[in-house]
Amino acid sequence: MAGRRRKNTGASAGEGTAEAVLPADMELQDLYGAFAAHGLDDEDLDDAAVLVPPVKLPPEQELADQAKAVPMFGYALALARWAAPHRAVDEFGDLVEADRAPAARLLGLAPAEGEVPEEAEVEALRAWSLACDLDLVELGTTAEGEHVAVPGPDLEPAEEGDPETVLELWLTAAGIVRELAVEADSMPEESAEGADAEAGAEPGEEDEEDEDGLSEVEEARDEAAELLDEALQVLYETTAFAEPGNETVPLGVLAALLVVPEGEEPSEELLGDITDVMVSLDPMLGDLAELGLLDYRPIDPELFDEEEGTEPAVVGEEPLDKEESARFGLVRLTPLGQYGIRQWLLEDGYDAPLVGELAQGDAAELLRAVCESVNVLPDEELRVWTTGREPVAAARELLAAARGSDAYGPLRRMLCVSALDLLGADAGPAVREVLDDPELGGAARAWLTARGATDVPAPDRTMTLWTVVDTFAAQLLDSGGDAGLLRELITDLPVKGDPAAWFGELWRVDHPYTADVLEAIGELHLDRAVAKEARKAAFKARSKK
Repeated sequence: MAGRRRKNTGASAGEGTAEAVLPADMELQDLYGAFAAHGLDDEDLDDAAVLVPPVKLPPEQELADQAKAVPMFGYALALARWAAPHRAVDEFGDLVEADRAPAARLLGLAPAEGEVPEEAEVEALRAWSLACDLDLVELGTTAEGEHVAVPGPDLEPAEEGDPETVLELWLTAAGIVRELAVEADSMPEESAEGADAEAGAEPGEEDEEDEDGLSEVEEARDEAAELLDEALQVLYETTAFAEPGNETVPLGVLAALLVVPEGEEPSEELLGDITDVMVSLDPMLGDLAELGLLDYRPIDPELFDEEEGTEPAVVGEEPLDKEESARFGLVRLTPLGQYGIRQWLLEDGYDAPLVGELAQGDAAELLRAVCESVNVLPDEELRVWTTGREPVAAARELLAAARGSDAYGPLRRMLCVSALDLLGADAGPAVREVLDDPELGGAARAWLTARGATDVPAPDRTMTLWTVVDTFAAQLLDSGGDAGLLRELITDLPVKGDPAAWFGELWRVDHPYTADVLEAIGELHLDRAVAKEARKAAFKARSKK
């Protein structure tokens, strides 16, 4: 798939969508000293700028079952079995005339008796062509010179539902349909008129016009392919972020995401561009829906006959009711579509992770992977890991993995607390075991107190200050350098009437991020006197090293 050219970098335009929170942010690590831990240089940052969000996919067997349930794919399997032991075909590999009506009846496209509609035969030929393209049938010639087709080796495992075979065949079919959809969209409407005009042209002029025509078709094809790729990637993102049941996107919203620069209102000119994109995407999305990538409700063709046209209704001032809005097209990426687009993204070198991929090992592997990944939904990975685990044992494992004074230590401890929240109050006994731990004790006390425990001893001054630095350092590593968010955190710091005394204690805290925390406070605190004391303390902390 081509890289995106769309203006919007988020995927939050549509009901039920939300922006992802990606820790280990590049800019942040550059600012606060952990940049080198990823081994990335400036060129790598440019490549990492477009992140494809992690998605949840059903098991492969379930995806394979969905693929087999796609009518066109099922038709191809049925015709391949029908070809056994062999079936005559013409020199192009198509079904002979006498077999076309029986093939349509076999697929249930025509009644068992009576005349077979031409459309049914055309549909049967399309399914046969797909079976040939997928090598579900193989073409050959007998010793007598007869052209025949026989079932291919993949037919039997596909019929039995072997996930690897079925998904590989389906993905090939989806790629074929995707190419055909682009080819159809890129054919100029005036091609027939051009052919008539060339009939009266001189030979040299005709050659030049042929070259120009081919160039225009190729350019149109590339534009259509790029537009479709961008639309599919946007759908992939919105599906990843959408709440269950809210994955459907109005076609007008999808088009707007591709056309309107982020944060801008659509102008009259952009409204026209949105409509053009909708009209271009409409047939291509319809073709992909045939292979089960999408659930698609196309644009109501009657809209083009209505006096008011489509532009005001796409992004108009007057809100449309649900049914009227649906007339402009609705699209939803299916789980099978997510699978297919993810495979295409991987083939093009994108990092397209799956939710839960980082949660397959022990707690140390989990926390390390979440910290080090630049493309992860932490809460989802923690939820996958904690689900079904015995709370006390899991909490002990997490707490042990959270220790450490390395660059990711604060972030690991913050993730550990989030995982403890998922385990719930049953994790309490394991948390009480670390109350006196220098690195974990402060967070453990806060966690227990938040759950109503009244017998938790107050931490000593050393533990309190260390926990302040560690907690703020974790937020620095996780906030993406969001100045607004960091200022909110800074306002909660226990700086009283004597900031010099408080910072005089804080700069002495033996924590690898003490100076970084103080520098951030000095840069962002709105009280100039407090900010000045923080900067002085940061200088002392740096000098101490």
